[in-house]
Amino acid sequence: MSTELHAILYESTVFRMDSATHAPSRAAPLRRPPLAPETLHPALWLGHQVGRVVEQAVPSGFSALDRELPGGGWPRRVLTELLLPHPGVGEIRLLSASLAAAQRAGRLVMLFDPPAALSAWALEDLGFDVGQLLIVNTRTRVVPGSDSLWALEQALKSGHVGAVLAWLPPRLRAERLRRLQLAAHSHDGPAFVLREMAAAARPTATPLRLALQPRGADTLGVRILKRRGPPLAAGLELALPPVLSGIARQRARAGVRRQAPLPAATFVDLAPSLAES
Repeated sequence: MSTELHAILYESTVFRMDSATHAPSRAAPLRRPPLAPETLHPALWLGHQVGRVVEQAVPSGFSALDRELPGGGWPRRVLTELLLPHPGVGEIRLLSASLAAAQRAGRLVMLFDPPAALSAWALEDLGFDVGQLLIVNTRTRVVPGSDSLWALEQALKSGHVGAVLAWLPPRLRAERLRRLQLAAHSHDGPAFVLREMAAAARPTATPLRLALQPRGADTLGVRILKRRGPPLAAGLELALPPVLSGIARQRARAGVRRQAPLPAATFVDLAPSLAES
């Protein structure tokens, strides 16, 4: 037996004997506790945790809702998807605090394709500066082959808009929603897209999806269908600002003539003319 092999056998025998007496001759390596996923990257979290958000979230104005939203409010640089059984369930009142806050900060608020004329009185009562709202209608005269979502995508990509609220066309293809989600990465503010309730049966690229249901004139039911974290088993019921404030009710009783509906900009697709030139 060679000297080298004899030394190896001797060393292994000593180590086994020491191990049997629980006194190993070699120092055992120290075991460090595993790192928490959120310490590796802010986009990681455990299944029972609500995901953290790097960007400061925008308060919704409803403390019960903020407690359930990752980051404690509406996220920035992503789309927030709201599913409605029909327009007018209270979606604007739900979002009014965050949208009006963007205006007070001197940022532009854009509304795309509202399904009906908006009441200037009602928006003023909710804290909006109606003279600084930009409403874009892209579906009034859509040229065949044009993209009605082009203006929305460009607004998100610009990075110069404070908040966006858009009513999307029904049965929107998944790839179009993914494009809007990618564009929202450049948008330093909340971006809300409103869709039909049937979209809940289809997957979504948005990290936050809520379903809204009316629970009375001034109460809104909210279910969080998707978020960065565990699903929320129970829904929320939020008390909305009243449909008509005291001033608005006084005006209605006095028979004061209502203001004309807010004017809207009409999107003109210039892409075909540029291609021809």
